[in-house]
Amino acid sequence: MKQLSRRAFVQASGIAGAAALLTLAGCNAESAPTSGGQKAAQLEQPTQPEQPAVEAAAPTATYDSTFPAHAPLGQARGIMPGRVVWAHDPASVLWDGSGEWWRPENYDEAVVRRMVDAAVASVAGASSPLEGWRALFASVGDGAGYAPGRKVAIKCNLNGAAEYDDDTTGTPTGDLYTNPVLLKCLIASLVEAGVAPGDITAYDTTRIFPDYLKELCAQGPCAGVHFADRNEGNPGRVQADVQAPIVWSGPVNGETCYLPTCVTGADYLINFADLKGHDYGITLCAKNHFGSFCNSSKMRQPQQAGLHPFLSGQRMGDYSPLVDLMGSAHLGGKTILCILGALVAPARNTSAVTPEISQWTMEPFSGGFTASVFMSQDPVAIDSVGADFLMNEPAMTGNNAALEGNAGCENYLHEAALAAAPPSGAAYGDGSGGILGSLGVHEHWDNAVDKRYSRNRGSAEGIELVRV
Repeated sequence: MKQLSRRAFVQASGIAGAAALLTLAGCNAESAPTSGGQKAAQLEQPTQPEQPAVEAAAPTATYDSTFPAHAPLGQARGIMPGRVVWAHDPASVLWDGSGEWWRPENYDEAVVRRMVDAAVASVAGASSPLEGWRALFASVGDGAGYAPGRKVAIKCNLNGAAEYDDDTTGTPTGDLYTNPVLLKCLIASLVEAGVAPGDITAYDTTRIFPDYLKELCAQGPCAGVHFADRNEGNPGRVQADVQAPIVWSGPVNGETCYLPTCVTGADYLINFADLKGHDYGITLCAKNHFGSFCNSSKMRQPQQAGLHPFLSGQRMGDYSPLVDLMGSAHLGGKTILCILGALVAPARNTSAVTPEISQWTMEPFSGGFTASVFMSQDPVAIDSVGADFLMNEPAMTGNNAALEGNAGCENYLHEAALAAAPPSGAAYGDGSGGILGSLGVHEHWDNAVDKRYSRNRGSAEGIELVRV
């Protein structure tokens, strides 16, 4: 395949995208599935229900994104290709802004559980969460689906949680990390669908799970869930698999990094990231895997690996190590589901979570908390949607200088969507000798009011944002 120059690539993409935006149609509407409250010893492939028709509708606003418009790039992935499900319910967040954001009483667990179950069903095009989990597990590996003894790894984002001890009271700084109630509901949904708690390991190689979070998420039917972190007092702490070094496709000159045994020994992986602003602009599902490798550093593995220069000041057409992580046979190759937790979504990653940096102005939030969860099987599509939300929200860009006008932060999405022939010219591999093809589909919504992508407008390609 002949590669376009960067200028030609941008020009062609912009022209195609502008043409596509002139033919806006309608968007899908789906009702939230109900919870299937029965257990199954083994999960099986469901029959797919008929999907709703697309209705034509006129847009209410013109293109207004921070990012340049372009046609969909890459190839959509997933049972429902390119689908990103958005569960939003203001009743899920009870926090009035006083005290610590992380306290479980600040969230309505029953509402959060309904959001999780509805999203799991919809992302698989299923009629219930049980059917959804069956489909998701059968979509990777040998296709046989989950059976007792098969291991499920959940990559949490604890960057902001405990750093030096077990932190029994949460986090002294008040920084955001994996929402404890949302994690509990995810684990409970898996267990109710028939997954043995002992087969589930939540992990992060860079931080420590707070004691209260572990106790909350391993109650009742979920007792036996494992938590792997860097706490040397934890018998199940993360261990490097020295037979599984990460192979970078670009000039990464830091220390050799190794995948942890909880990942190499897993059959399935759930990438559970957070929607929030970051010092480098955005930190979504791809960067969540900065906590998926080990080296000699106990807490600063990405710095020890020499990765941060590839994120700071990222320019379009640069090599991105995030693509290597997304495409890893043990990481992306085992992923059944990507999640962006967004019950509370702050503008910064190194500041205490407060209402001032966490209440959004765009519709439907209207000055409230985001109270949302996003799910997808397409790792590029979900980060594309996350980027659109972050970069087009005034409360985010106005409280984080690294977000405002930082169009280059989408570079890794272009690289991942076009991984077989990326703008950088890098030869991306899966770390096991395979060459990567497209890792998913990338585009931007039409505007911050309608939030429509190509499939919402009736196209057979691109992203579909479905609200439940």
